[in-house]
Amino acid sequence: FFARWFVPCLFAMQTPLCHALPASPQELALEIKAFLTGFDQTQGRKLSVRDHARCAVRLLCTVPACRGAVLEHLREVYDEYVAAFLQDLEVEGDRDGGGVGANLEDVVKEVHAVLSEFVRLNPKAWAPLVSAWAVDLLGHLSSKHAGRRAAPHSSSLNELLQLWMSCTATRCLMDIYSQCLAAMLAWCPDACVDALLDTSVQHSPHFDWVVAHIGSAFPDTIISRVLACGLKDFCAHGMTGSEKPSQQAARASPNPMMAAVDKSNRVPKIGSVVGILGHLASRHSDSIKRELFRMFQDSLSPSAGQTTPGWEVTAHLNRVTVPFLLQLIALSPTLLGAVSFELVDSLRPPLLLQLQCQLQGLPQDEQENLLGLAVHLISQFPAGGARLLHFLADTATPASVIISGPSPSPHDGVRECCDRLLQMLLLHLHKLVYSRLDIDEPCNPSSSLSTPVRVIPFLEELQSHVAELCGETLRLERKRHLWLHQLLCLLSVYGGPTVATEALCQLLTLARNPEELTLASQLYAPLSVSLPGLVPAALDRCVAQVHTQNLSSRELAQLLNNLAAAVHSQEEDAKGPGAGQASMAAQVAAAVPAHLHNFCHLLLHGDHAVSRSAARLLSCSQLPHAASSSHLVQISRAAVAHFFLALRQRGLSGVSDGGEAVSYSMRLLARLAAYSPLALKSVLQQLVEGALHKGNVDLFGGQSQGQGGGITPSAAVILDTGSSLLDINCTFGTTVNFAGSVWSVFHAGEVGKGLKPPSNSLQPDPDRVIQNLQTLLAITIQCCTSAGAGSGANGGNGSSSGTLNGSRHNHGGETLSDGPAPINAEAAKAVAVALVENICPDVANGELAWPPEDHAKTTVERDIYIRRAFEANPVLFHLLRVVAAGRPALCYCSVILRALLATLLAHWEASREPSVLDSPWHRPGVLPPCPPAWARASSFLLSSATSTSSSPHLTPFEVRLLLVGVWEYMRGNTPVPQKFTFSAEKGLFYRDFSRDGDVVRYVAPIHSVLHKNIDELGHLCWRFQN
Repeated sequence: FFARWFVPCLFAMQTPLCHALPASPQELALEIKAFLTGFDQTQGRKLSVRDHARCAVRLLCTVPACRGAVLEHLREVYDEYVAAFLQDLEVEGDRDGGGVGANLEDVVKEVHAVLSEFVRLNPKAWAPLVSAWAVDLLGHLSSKHAGRRAAPHSSSLNELLQLWMSCTATRCLMDIYSQCLAAMLAWCPDACVDALLDTSVQHSPHFDWVVAHIGSAFPDTIISRVLACGLKDFCAHGMTGSEKPSQQAARASPNPMMAAVDKSNRVPKIGSVVGILGHLASRHSDSIKRELFRMFQDSLSPSAGQTTPGWEVTAHLNRVTVPFLLQLIALSPTLLGAVSFELVDSLRPPLLLQLQCQLQGLPQDEQENLLGLAVHLISQFPAGGARLLHFLADTATPASVIISGPSPSPHDGVRECCDRLLQMLLLHLHKLVYSRLDIDEPCNPSSSLSTPVRVIPFLEELQSHVAELCGETLRLERKRHLWLHQLLCLLSVYGGPTVATEALCQLLTLARNPEELTLASQLYAPLSVSLPGLVPAALDRCVAQVHTQNLSSRELAQLLNNLAAAVHSQEEDAKGPGAGQASMAAQVAAAVPAHLHNFCHLLLHGDHAVSRSAARLLSCSQLPHAASSSHLVQISRAAVAHFFLALRQRGLSGVSDGGEAVSYSMRLLARLAAYSPLALKSVLQQLVEGALHKGNVDLFGGQSQGQGGGITPSAAVILDTGSSLLDINCTFGTTVNFAGSVWSVFHAGEVGKGLKPPSNSLQPDPDRVIQNLQTLLAITIQCCTSAGAGSGANGGNGSSSGTLNGSRHNHGGETLSDGPAPINAEAAKAVAVALVENICPDVANGELAWPPEDHAKTTVERDIYIRRAFEANPVLFHLLRVVAAGRPALCYCSVILRALLATLLAHWEASREPSVLDSPWHRPGVLPPCPPAWARASSFLLSSATSTSSSPHLTPFEVRLLLVGVWEYMRGNTPVPQKFTFSAEKGLFYRDFSRDGDVVRYVAPIHSVLHKNIDELGHLCWRFQN
């Protein structure tokens, strides 16, 4: 006893703070009596508070056996000092001024010095006792004076810590406890931490400032020892039979603190552990995270039964470590946030196998409880949720499915456990999502304002991973894509229109086959009721991605193909009985027409797959009911440009779907032509301009001409969107057009060398030229037919048919049947006007009257220019046939017909060959002797009495006589549309030639030629008898 207690007392008595110590037993007895009675017998007066406290300090120094009573008395001294300190603050007095507090301050300091010296000299004897006394007194003072006006609220931890550390009494107590804790760390840290936990349980939250200060001073020690003490307390109280209510409370309540109340009733220290770690997490989250993961890994490691530095683990503690950590994290969102992001990194296959083996040793009800608690924690993950979901899906995927990454195949038991965990997670998320206030009560906005909507952190984090989830879902791996698809549905409902729109847009963009595209329809089905207008919003997002060029060429082509497939499936469904508008395909078909002008520029995309997909989409989509004129012109220009691009790509090596692109383009042009007169005129005009474009003439067997012949500048308009309007305007302004004036100069050849030789150019493939001509004529005739022909443009193979002069031709040019030519007169007029504008733009449309033959001498240059255009572009003759079939549209081509006839007259007049066969113009490939004769007769410009054709046995002079008769007849009977009348029965325009008067004078040259060549032309005489 002397060595343990009295030697430190002797050292303490040597300090100046403990003065006037009793020297004899009699004096010591008087001190004890004065301390017990509070009366000083030697002086005959009652002891003051200050004197009584000094008496207690002297007894503490001399009689160690009185330490219990002395420390209990000193509690009252400290209490009185704190009360006086707070009173001074409340009355705004000087805290160092007079009063009880000022008189007791030196006593408080003296007590602190004595106790500090005792702990320093003999820590094993005094540190446990003094630490328990100090921390309990701190808790008592914090709770008792928490309601004072000068004390801030317990939630204001910084203000509370500043207040109590400015008080001398509480600051001294904190220093003593810190000294005791530092002294006990080496041999008995649990006793000191247990006292801290017990006090925290009893006096929380007013005691939180002590925990914050101690934890900041000893972070690693407090964290490890607090967790160790909490685990021991959790193990001592047990979890069997009582874990389920706590887990249910945590699962049912959005606030984990409600579950903490129930848990604290059974395990008192776990709430304190949560509070202490919560205070330390703001600055020491890394230390807390390391300690939690160390506990988790040590409890599952094969050597967990051995003793490790700083941590004593038993077999029973190992079994309850995982439940303890789950319960601890469930009670603290801060701890959950600290470990959530790096949890996946710690779940290695050996550790998972050990965890699965440990769970198998638990009863069935405890396994259910732990899985349910794990599901609840996953749903509250604030970060790392996407990584954890990917880990669970990979682990739960059956062994027959090849998963990405180098991770080995998990154990069957681990796989089954993860599969069950995923199913429970999806069920739990389903309950949380559909029990949210804005889903349950959509019609009560006031209720949603008063009660906050429940936030699901796991789904909140997954909203930024929608694209990744959609890509994983479209892999169509067994089970895996079903889980992810169900999660996408829940995420879309939770996130609202924004997330649902992004998910549907991603599925429409990334789906590569009909099976994957079905997932988009399956996602839309449950969302269509709660999220109206989802498909139009998704399509708006797709269009925005197209404009911002966020998609690669492959993704862009796939998006267009998927939209076209949806529209096509809607057309197929609409043919069946009971077709409705609720399916996704129907919504896509209804929303696409509003964005055709946004998709039309993709027809000219540099990637052939993108342009073909765009043509497919536009060809199967209905045009909007009220499209603006600018949009119609924009779509028609892009469609025509794509048509010629498709013709060029068809047949090229490496392009296997060129025929499909042409077919889609023809369907689109037919739809546009049948939409409105404006669209029809725009399509026909663009077709004529494109056929005469210098970059397209080779498709139809034509040749590009240089200066002095060929295509006029208007026909050479570049359809490319990259051309500069400024460059075109500057080009037009550099020269002056002197055509038809005395300054006009043109050369037909050189003196002494004859005519200029024809330009040598590569001859195109005749089969391709014929195919392209038939395709161009087919789509032109199809556009020129009645307005109902547009509905026939939905053919799928690109073989369009058209009628011309009573014969109908397919894509290969074969005659199918005979019948009237249903060419629309207005459409034929549009083609005629386009031909005139592109071949001779300087001629007004009003020049329908035929002048005398001598007038042709003033238009020689223009006539030669027009003739050369026809020589360079054989397609012009075919287009004239189309115009001739639409009576009376050929009247508007009078200037072209006059030019061709004038050049023929000049040629045969100057010809000195004995026979037509000897003329160079009679060779194949050059201008025929009488090209407009058939056209005039077909369109009723000539009467049957004057319509004839030349014979190869005639002489050039006789051919000229025939052509002069034609010219004179046209001059005397000007071809104007007013001479035609419409027949409602046949739907065609006819001309009554009986009103033209006597035609004998025009037939006389014909009779003369027939009589001279009766042996060759006798079979034609019957046509001229009447």
